[in-house]
Amino acid sequence: MVLENKARPLGNYPHVKRVGDFIYVSGTSSRRPDNTHVGAEQDADGNWTLDIKAQTKAVIENIGALLAGVNADLSHLIDMTTFLVDMKDFKGYNEVYGTFFDHTGPTRTTVAVHQLPHPNLLIEIKAVAYLPLEKQVD
Repeated sequence: MVLENKARPLGNYPHVKRVGDFIYVSGTSSRRPDNTHVGAEQDADGNWTLDIKAQTKAVIENIGALLAGVNADLSHLIDMTTFLVDMKDFKGYNEVYGTFFDHTGPTRTTVAVHQLPHPNLLIEIKAVAYLPLEKQVD
């Protein structure tokens, strides 16, 4: 399912896909519907400042909004895979992540990648949620 008022997928894939009681969320970034990125600011000289904390917060909030589109929320997440361009950003990412989840939250894997689809992206997260069809949030 591709949701309205969200950044459009960059290819032929859905934002979310429900398979029975499982909800799969495609890799999500801090990209806004207008194709700008939270946590990426350009100064008057054209130099970019990238903020892992702002991007992490935006990514998790974007995942929450995508889940809401299928009547679920962050509490339904069971697994997340995070892709960081630079492991030096792990501490800032982990700090923000901890404001959303505690040790009872989803399982998690974090890996370093060479690059993401846009040079202003420091992070992307894909996720899996579990919500029995008969218990959907309304």
